[in-house]
Amino acid sequence: MGAGFSGFVAEGSGGDQTPWKQGLGEMPESCVALVLAHLDPPQICKMALVNRAFRLASSADFVWESKLPENYRSLAQMLLDGSPDQLAKKDIYARLCRPNRFDGGTKELWMDKTSGRICVSISWKALKITGIDDRRYWNHIPTYESRFHTIAYLQQIWWLEVDGSLDLDYFPSGTYSLFFRLQLGRTTGKWLGRRVCNLDQVHGWDIKPVRFQLSTSQGHHTMSQCYLIQQGEWLLYHVGDFSVTSSSSSSNSAATIKFSMMQIDCTHTKGGLCLDSVLILPQ
Repeated sequence: MGAGFSGFVAEGSGGDQTPWKQGLGEMPESCVALVLAHLDPPQICKMALVNRAFRLASSADFVWESKLPENYRSLAQMLLDGSPDQLAKKDIYARLCRPNRFDGGTKELWMDKTSGRICVSISWKALKITGIDDRRYWNHIPTYESRFHTIAYLQQIWWLEVDGSLDLDYFPSGTYSLFFRLQLGRTTGKWLGRRVCNLDQVHGWDIKPVRFQLSTSQGHHTMSQCYLIQQGEWLLYHVGDFSVTSSSSSSNSAATIKFSMMQIDCTHTKGGLCLDSVLILPQ
């Protein structure tokens, strides 16, 4: 049978042979769904445009359940309105891909549309910061450069210490990296389409390094340190990596990750630092 043969031959009652072709529109919805289950989410959405059968098959629960993270039920209960059993799996996937605020709007979780892996951003407002309410040291500045629309700006201080924590229940199994999003200097606006950053108060960060630490309730601990040198640009400072296993959230006690940054050498002051957030991203 030739490779270019595009139909089947059916023999009629009169001995006539007529070609019979089956188009994509005649494929059973269940068969289409089995095929779509092997594609990634962007491909599934594209295939839904082929015809009605593909569109209906692309909404099948089993197609999307395989794309959801293993802890999607707990995520849906914590972040979405309603029980996960009351929501279509496609809707859960779509809603998890959007930024989902929690903990009073100080934290945000979203899912990468292609990989289905979880990302979290934690505002400085959810962190414990030495002297944060004393305006001699810190200012709270609204800005378009933060997903939380505000940053903490350090004018000058002797003792810098920032601590935070998060439950590991938000993360499916995998390896993650944690970063502090910082900038030396304060963005004051734009001029001719370019950012303008005031560096007048930047000082003290090249004398002693900042120490970053990360630990989990499972006993993992890592520490790194670096000098803050580059000015006028938002940078992600890598604190460390940690792993989450399915057993991490199955224990009776809540599993957590703790993290911090500090520069507590009181022989000199430091200032001119913008603190936006902590980012946790999958590797």
